[in-house]
Amino acid sequence: MSYQDVPAHKLEELLRAGFQLVDVREPHEVAKGAHPQAINIPLAELQHRLREVDRSRPVAVVCQSGARSASAASQLVRFGFSRVASISGGMSAVNRLSGRSL
Repeated sequence: MSYQDVPAHKLEELLRAGFQLVDVREPHEVAKGAHPQAINIPLAELQHRLREVDRSRPVAVVCQSGARSASAASQLVRFGFSRVASISGGMSAVNRLSGRSL
């Protein structure tokens, strides 16, 4: 089983479909702006904070550019999460779509 790469313009659609959003950026990055529905779990802490992620719901993972979210998505699949998406382009792409820049 693997995760799915999803383009940034599909993020809101995933959230409406019940996905939870995990932002794996560092707190200083999140402080500059984050999605209001995201929970922040930095990538380095993910393995130790899995209890904060609801296993009964699908998970979308986002970072700044997409590299860390791909790594986090792979980890979540290894930890037994079955529906996992990595947001391609990360918050940079999400913000470009919404006209914001962080």
